[in-house]
Parts: sequence; C-alpha cells; structure tokens
Amino acid sequence: MSAKPKLGQNFLCDQQAIQRIVAALGDIGARTVVEIGPGKGAITQVLAARAGKLIAIELDREMAWVLQERFSPEKGFHNVKVCRQDVLAFDFAAAAREAGQPLLVVGNLPYYITSPILLHLAASAATLDLAVLMVQREVADRVTAEPGTREYGVLTTTLQLYGSATPLFTLPPEAFVPPPEVHSTVFRWSFAPRFAELGVDEAGFITFLKQCFAQKRKTLSNNLRAAGVPAGKLVAAFEVAQISALARAETLSLAEFAGVYGALGTG
Repeated sequence: MSAKPKLGQNFLCDQQAIQRIVAALGDIGARTVVEIGPGKGAITQVLAARAGKLIAIELDREMAWVLQERFSPEKGFHNVKVCRQDVLAFDFAAAAREAGQPLLVVGNLPYYITSPILLHLAASAATLDLAVLMVQREVADRVTAEPGTREYGVLTTTLQLYGSATPLFTLPPEAFVPPPEVHSTVFRWSFAPRFAELGVDEAGFITFLKQCFAQKRKTLSNNLRAAGVPAGKLVAAFEVAQISALARAETLSLAEFAGVYGALGTG
C-alpha cells in the first residue's frame, strides 16, 4: 500500500517511538483504546498485543480492508475492531458506553485536519480519559503553550479547558515514510474539563476566548470593545478581576480569563 498525500498519510517507522507512544498510555490491559488513523498498522500491532480492546478508525478504504484482514479473529485478534470511518463522525460517547469506562485515544493525526480532530476530542472529553497524539510540532507547541509565550492563543486556551496537555518528544521527518516536510511532536492530553472549577459556561466562555484573541497584537480591552463590550463595563470588570487595562490576551491564564468573564456578568 502506498501513501496517499491527499489524506495526509506519513507512516511512522521508528520502532522506538512506537513503543514510547504506547507506553505513554500506561497499563492498557483492561482498557478500550481508540486509534485514529492506523494506516499500515505499525502502532496497531503493538496496541493489539496489549489492549483489552482496540478500535482502529481508518478512513482509507484499502488500508481499512488490509487492517481487517491482518487483525481478524481468524488471525487470533479477538480484541480488535477496525472501523472504516471518518474520525470526525465517530461517536466516542457511544463507544465509551459500550466499553463501560472512559476511553484512551492514540493517533498520528493527519496534518490537514488536526484542529478539527482535536476539537472533536474536546467535545467528547466527558467520555475520554487520556490521549497520546502526534501532530505537527508547531501545533503541539500551541496546544501545550504557557501564558506569556508567543504560541499561546485561542487554540491553547480552548483545548486546555478540557484538560492539561504535556509535550513528550519530537520526531524528525526521517522517522516517517514518506518523510513529511515538518517535525512532529507527541503530546499527552489528560482530560478533565474545567468549566465547573472556573465557574463558566462552555459555549459562552469559548466564544469569549475567541473575542479576546481576535487580534493578538491588540490589547484585551481593544479586542473586547471591538466585540461590542462597552468601555465603562470593561474598566469595572478589569478592576474586579485585578487585570491591567493594558493586558494582552496572551498573558492571561484561564483563571484570569474566567475572572474577567464573570466580572462582565456573562459567567
């Protein structure tokens, strides 16, 4: 099977990296693991030998068929289910209900739909436990960024609302066949939605974050005024939240954003 560039297929061939990715999931002997984009099955092979149950989601029809043959019950793999499906249409909640426990997720995400997949996982966070994901290094830098850094932005804050993200290791293009034009980073995402802790509503607060980061070079005050928040109300809210009127969104923690949001009377 040859790679299909339009599907963002770059197959991991670094055996040490494969072992490190699976190890980052912890003990999976009694767990249900969902693998996104198994491709030729390099990671699948290791997962199938260790997981209680493995659900492999593959969009490519030919590769899905080959995987079904390779990991069939007739070959001794009674714990593997291959789904020929778009992961964006996969119902993680239903799979978790069937498993009777939160799911573990692993995958080498196609670069062209990385953000949609991450947001789909965020929307399913209540039924997920942990994800170990490989993405383009620049995306991982944004997902795992800290306040005050250049990479910190709306993707960072949105995804970290659903749990903490930690970078694990970075791989060069040579670790893949065919080699991509970028480096790839593996990160671990531990799901623990923070809306109740922060005292904010999900939809409204995410909209607020998008407004705060609308133009990163502008101050938080300017972005919120552009979103229609009256200047006088902003001054009062910043005072209550103890935030400088000259602050930029990239310097605020999630707790500080929640403070401003609540002080504006939207929380």
